[in-house]
Amino acid sequence: MTSQIDNLPISIEFFPPKTPDGMEKLRQVRQQLYVLKPEFCSVTFGAGGSTQEGTFAAVRDILAEGVDAASHFSCIGATRAGVREQLVILRAMGVKRLVALRGDLPSGYGTGGEFQYASDLVAFIRHETGDDFRIEVAAYPEVHPQAKSPASDLQAFASKVRAGANSAITQYFYNADAYFRFVEDADALGLQVPVVPGIMPITSSTQLMRFSDACGAEIPRWIRLRLQSFGDDSASIKAFGLDVVTALCEQLRAGGAPGLHFYSMNQSVATLEICRRLAL
Repeated sequence: MTSQIDNLPISIEFFPPKTPDGMEKLRQVRQQLYVLKPEFCSVTFGAGGSTQEGTFAAVRDILAEGVDAASHFSCIGATRAGVREQLVILRAMGVKRLVALRGDLPSGYGTGGEFQYASDLVAFIRHETGDDFRIEVAAYPEVHPQAKSPASDLQAFASKVRAGANSAITQYFYNADAYFRFVEDADALGLQVPVVPGIMPITSSTQLMRFSDACGAEIPRWIRLRLQSFGDDSASIKAFGLDVVTALCEQLRAGGAPGLHFYSMNQSVATLEICRRLAL
């Protein structure tokens, strides 16, 4: 008998490819991942909107393939007029879901723009479009790297929810306790929105270390040391990564996580195998 827990909703994130070859490869990867019946697929948005054209093209493709698509939307350096224009385009495309983020400044970019925080963007989207879009926001179980304190980071999250966010997707992490504590703290503030854990499969230790150093995600010491001990043995790294991430997903599912959001890195193998092991 299939229980609801076995039918945990999943979503999958992609980034917009920069070449026609990359776009073709991503099409093939998406087809492989659609077997998982994702609730939606999201597409990232480069710093300062630098990949907007590629983002919107990938979103268009996903919608044409019959899958719900969410466009990431970052507001650093953006103007209200520009955002209004982009919202019109997305609505016309049939997009029903946005991932609203502050975003990072591209290098050499000034601090201009009319939005300071993601909560400003969420409030503006709600003001302009009512309930036309389901708005996802980011959450940081291990605290945003630029936050002054865990308490101020939680307040920043609260501001986004109170501005009109429907749900949240977390930065990836490898310590389930950090996620459950964050959800508990959010509940204590009355923030009754689903907080979906972001899942990063481990397929390359150098890539993982680089990403984690940049975004402030903690790699537990035992995982870091084990990965380092494998050196260039990519088969061992991938096998170990599958074990670690599957066990994490099991913990999250058992603890009542409302779904899993996979950071696919435009690859299908690891996400498919983790979901196979979870019987999703």
